[in-house]
Amino acid sequence: MRRIIVCTFLTLDGVMQAPGGPDEDGEGGFEHGGWQKPTDDEEVGAAVAGWYEQCDSMLLGRRTYEIFASYWPTADPGNPFTPRMNGMRKYVASRRLTSVEWQNSTLLEGDAADAVRALKASDGGDVFVVGSGDLAQTLMRHHLVDEYRLTIHPVIIGTGKRLFAGGAVPTALEPVSVSTTKGGTVIGVYRTNGEPEYDSY
Repeated sequence: MRRIIVCTFLTLDGVMQAPGGPDEDGEGGFEHGGWQKPTDDEEVGAAVAGWYEQCDSMLLGRRTYEIFASYWPTADPGNPFTPRMNGMRKYVASRRLTSVEWQNSTLLEGDAADAVRALKASDGGDVFVVGSGDLAQTLMRHHLVDEYRLTIHPVIIGTGKRLFAGGAVPTALEPVSVSTTKGGTVIGVYRTNGEPEYDSY
């Protein structure tokens, strides 16, 4: 059974929209694109690079796929992420796309949750859901996420798409590893662990 791992950058208030640049995703009038880089540091880069070495493929929604496919094929080949991103298998969940051209990409057919269940049951290694907030929330609702790998950056944005939006499914999490960089970013790996428990003091 393959694991589905949500891997994303978040602000302290949970925003995941457009970390990489002002023009990345302005949907909803979002004006804070590019919030990640000023809070980034070498420890974050090293952690994320290590995560990507452990995964077999990526699972992307349409918008994230289009952002990546417009950037990585012509990205600096000296960037160690460039050959990794281009060479990795990509699975794309979209109702709008009819084809995917980026190398090693496969368009999933039918219902996204059903397609991901089949993907989980196939042979192979871990599958990373990168960005793709709408897809991630669909997977959460169907209890298909096995682990979260998050970098939580010391900045508050106040608006924008959130990973854990209203209506997120209550889920207990088991911390696998949590650390804080010198720059104040929390690097957390959390495994899903059924439903939360409740108690009182």
